[in-house]
Amino acid sequence: MIDYKEHQLSNGLRVLANYDECSVMAAVNLLYEVGSRDEEPSKTGFAHLFEHLMFRGTKSVPDFDVPVEEVAGENNAFTSADYTNYYITTPKDNYETALWLEADRMMGLNITAEKLALEKSVVIEEFNQRFLNRPYGEQWHTLREMVYTVHPYRSPVIGLTPDHIRDASLEDVRAFYERYYNPSNAILSVSGNIPAEQIFEAAERYFGSLPALPRPTRNTSLTEPAITAPRRKVIEAAVPANQITIAFLMGSRGTRDYYLCDLLTDLLAGGESARIYQHLVRERQIFSAANAYITGEMDKGLLILTGQLNPSTSFEEAEEALYGELRRLVEEPVGDYELRKVQNKFEANITFGELNVMNKAMNLGYYRMLGDMSLLNGEVDIFRSITSEEIASYIKDNLNPHQSATLIYKKK
Repeated sequence: MIDYKEHQLSNGLRVLANYDECSVMAAVNLLYEVGSRDEEPSKTGFAHLFEHLMFRGTKSVPDFDVPVEEVAGENNAFTSADYTNYYITTPKDNYETALWLEADRMMGLNITAEKLALEKSVVIEEFNQRFLNRPYGEQWHTLREMVYTVHPYRSPVIGLTPDHIRDASLEDVRAFYERYYNPSNAILSVSGNIPAEQIFEAAERYFGSLPALPRPTRNTSLTEPAITAPRRKVIEAAVPANQITIAFLMGSRGTRDYYLCDLLTDLLAGGESARIYQHLVRERQIFSAANAYITGEMDKGLLILTGQLNPSTSFEEAEEALYGELRRLVEEPVGDYELRKVQNKFEANITFGELNVMNKAMNLGYYRMLGDMSLLNGEVDIFRSITSEEIASYIKDNLNPHQSATLIYKKK
């Protein structure tokens, strides 16, 4: 269980503190509520671009990494569809260095034409290497366009096209920064052997003088309509093997359906003892590799079934095999032993994750963003309460060909 205290500065910054008397390290996590979902359709990839720009220095600190290394710290960041996350770990006595650095770059980033040009080239090269110039690289662009018709999840985090980054002006980039990078749009969370009151006082000292700006409004009214007829696309490309991917819309984060889908995909593909590997890879040899997982967005995300076909397998056989595993969970409901094994795995992952100060700091920020702190310590009970009857009912109602988008890669 993660215990925490919470405080909000007058400028809107939300601060959460976890006291961990056993750790010699401290973790400082700063979450900004901006992701690819917040971008304009003609200016995508900006949230990810800032993940890079934020390490380009301020007028006070030209090189962000140097002070972190001087206090034996480490830092990194990641971008998602819903938020951008920056984190630093240091020995507990040095955590204020992290607060100082984050406060300095929150509103003091030195965005010059030269720095922007450098990071634009880095991001465009990343786009080329990860998506345009590798096998199956464009599948997420294609699949999201097939599934999402109105929701901004249609755009991948990297952006719709490298042209949007290439054409980004200095004015566009500065406007994005000024809109989303301010105290009212951020959540600071700290975990370590530091009393909460001390953390709150330090947060006031470093962040309290930053001006209060209006919190950006996020469009939460867009709801992706259900898929009511099969959507299919075949791409012929120079790929190493034929591949099939089936996507379904699933419940938003925090709903019971979300946890049910998370557990369901682990029943299917949570390791070599799971059903898809045992039945379709090892026994029947339909696939050389196969998987099932969820994408995990705040709003309606995706439940994915995918596999790379063995040379003797037809696409019809592969698709039928994946749906066959879903039908088995309906016709032969999962037994108590198998269900408990997967539930135990979830509990173990959550419990072991709570031993790490970085995980705790990240979780504090993430669940505060979701707006339901009861989930911070309550998810194990949700997973434990899911029944085999619920799983079967959900599959019957939601995971059938008429509610799917199927993307096929055919080897050229």
